[in-house]
Amino acid sequence: MIDAGKVAVLGVDVDAVDYEAATGRIIAAARDGRGYGVSALAVHGVMTGVDDAEHRSRLNALDLVTPDGQPVRWAMNWLHGTALADRVYGPRLTLEVCRAAAAEGLAVYFYGSTQDTLDHLRRRLPELVPDIVIAGMRPSRFTTSTPDELDEIAADIRTSGAAICMVGLGCPRQEVFAYENASRLSMPVLAVGAAFDFHAGLQREPSAWVQRAGLQWLQRLAGNPRRLWRRYLVLNPRFVAAVVRQKIGRYEPAPAAEPTHVGHS
Repeated sequence: MIDAGKVAVLGVDVDAVDYEAATGRIIAAARDGRGYGVSALAVHGVMTGVDDAEHRSRLNALDLVTPDGQPVRWAMNWLHGTALADRVYGPRLTLEVCRAAAAEGLAVYFYGSTQDTLDHLRRRLPELVPDIVIAGMRPSRFTTSTPDELDEIAADIRTSGAAICMVGLGCPRQEVFAYENASRLSMPVLAVGAAFDFHAGLQREPSAWVQRAGLQWLQRLAGNPRRLWRRYLVLNPRFVAAVVRQKIGRYEPAPAAEPTHVGHS
């Protein structure tokens, strides 16, 4: 098990952990009924924090941030000598946590995405995690909610009997939700990105060699170039250049900023 604490990648604090350590920390918080904000960050997530000082403060306030992308893991190893052998990928972490939760009888709530995706997820998850206890599911409204609407969402999750909440709202909305709601829900809140679509069977995960080579972004870009071209063709080179500057001591993050309430749902 590897759990070597947080290291800074372009001012964003990422945990040097493996799946065992990440899962153990989440399950421990679930057992204790503790608020515990979690995100799995790829390059896009890190660069969102680089470009938005408020959001970087949110990310750095989360209890656990795992290196979702291979380039983030490579950067951690190169900059800090963390010697991580693998990334901690959001979709796989979702299943690892669900399996560990099922073994302890801890119920899981799924918040985000669309009703159609959740319907598929409800049917397919028991095949992937046979003993899973699904406390509830609720689709995203894909908007900014009023305080009363957020209170209603939080009450639904709290009263469902859930011990863990998985959130699939897309980056950075899901990280904002985890930051703003983990404590009020008194449970781990995991921002897990595309895990809902993958485990619902609506999107195919890249092959193992594509994932190991860090080329998952290329497959996603090929599948949706109009939406994703900027994320990958602009942010990826900027990430590489900034990591090199950090390595030679020429990178300085922008000053931190106090986060304002956003209320994504």
